[in-house]
Amino acid sequence: MNIPFKGSVMNSYLLGTTNTSHIMGSNLSKLARMLATRIMPQANIDALHSPKFDLLKPLRDWLDNLKISNPRLAHKLCQLIPSQCPFERDLNLFGRTLVHIPPMCKLNPLYEEVVMLRFKAMCYLADECGEDISQYC
Repeated sequence: MNIPFKGSVMNSYLLGTTNTSHIMGSNLSKLARMLATRIMPQANIDALHSPKFDLLKPLRDWLDNLKISNPRLAHKLCQLIPSQCPFERDLNLFGRTLVHIPPMCKLNPLYEEVVMLRFKAMCYLADECGEDISQYC
């Protein structure tokens, strides 16, 4: 009988023993990995986690590659884009919650790109223009 992990959970299971006090966390994780790869190959697991088609990819790439070269534009971006994700809110009427608004960063699929654009604008103002950006922090 070929037993893959000596002294492991699989041995206890295959040999029919009920004493599992010798089971350690590393043996359990080895068993879990072994069972997961037996059920579904790693390539299929990776394919489940990666999106097939990203409709917003062209817009994401455009925002990532946008260069800031105008001080007026940089100031406007720093004023319009908040420095933090706005807080979630509940709209109440007569003590009852009508609508729950989640944090805006969870609603905006381009949040990371927009925040990076704000950061680029602040860097442009500080490095290229030599301006004080403490008002935007």
